[in-house]
Amino acid sequence: MILGIGVDVVDIDRFEAALERTPQLKERLFTEAEIELPVRSLAARFAAKEAVAKALGAPRGLAHLEAEVHRDERGKPELRITGKAAEVAYDLGVKRWHVSLSHDAGVAVAYVIAEG
Repeated sequence: MILGIGVDVVDIDRFEAALERTPQLKERLFTEAEIELPVRSLAARFAAKEAVAKALGAPRGLAHLEAEVHRDERGKPELRITGKAAEVAYDLGVKRWHVSLSHDAGVAVAYVIAEG
């Protein structure tokens, strides 16, 4: 059963400008495994983190570092959820996450489904 759906869209150029203006922003948004990726991939991962929050009902107090996007052996994106995000997901009965990322024409998008 679908418990939540989230989607987010990020303008890659605006996102890159924000990272350049505020260098410490990368450390607040991305895990060590994510931080060295190209900006288009970071924008897609940021969109995924925002989409996770929306799929969980946008509770207060979630940190971007609590959602990490990595790729499985086939290259499929997967989520690792920790901290308060994991607690909220557990309370909602989330058993599985589905995530789709894309970037094209200067835009990154992420769709996230929380399944129970």
